[in-house]
Amino acid sequence: MKQSQMPTDLEIIKDSRFRGLVGAHAWNALPKPVRKRFGHRLTGGASVVYQGKVTAMRMSLIGRVLAHLARLVGGPLAYDTSCVDQPAVVAVTEDCAGSGQFWIRQYGRAAGFPQVIHSSKRFSGPTGVEEYIGRGIGIALRVRTDHRGIYFESDHYFLKLGRVKVRLPSWLQPGSLTIAHQDLGNARFLFSLTLSSNLFGELIQQDALFHDT
Repeated sequence: MKQSQMPTDLEIIKDSRFRGLVGAHAWNALPKPVRKRFGHRLTGGASVVYQGKVTAMRMSLIGRVLAHLARLVGGPLAYDTSCVDQPAVVAVTEDCAGSGQFWIRQYGRAAGFPQVIHSSKRFSGPTGVEEYIGRGIGIALRVRTDHRGIYFESDHYFLKLGRVKVRLPSWLQPGSLTIAHQDLGNARFLFSLTLSSNLFGELIQQDALFHDT
């Protein structure tokens, strides 16, 4: 039987977009596996998939209410604490139309279908990268690094109406968001999401452990 071949239009090429956001010195100081994960661009509709599980999940009462309200604009926040110790999957695909990346996160739950969270990172805006979560709502992100990994921190939230972006006033913004990607060695990394408010403190905190496939 003739062995099948991979389609020739699938290709992994070097990607300097994240490197350009943090600068050459900070980029080169990152662990090599982190540079590998964020330093390649997929073409031809290919995806990279990371498998793992949720290891921790905390939600205040206000955080829980906020996570459920956010389901009206696409459900960008995990809302079920039963996802702890359940399987988790992250898939990254190039967003050719938006010149960015689609990120899909799937979290298992103790009962019912898994929760699926989708967003699009686009390399644009005053901070250099924006994350769109649905219904025209987006987050301008600042990017920083240290010797362990790379961090995305919210600068401000906005609403895009056609070609116009309207910055949301502080009283409409849900809080400060930090997403961390820290390398743990042995082809593993920790994904952490923290949403906190100056008024109410920590609202949501989630950790998930993934490994390269």
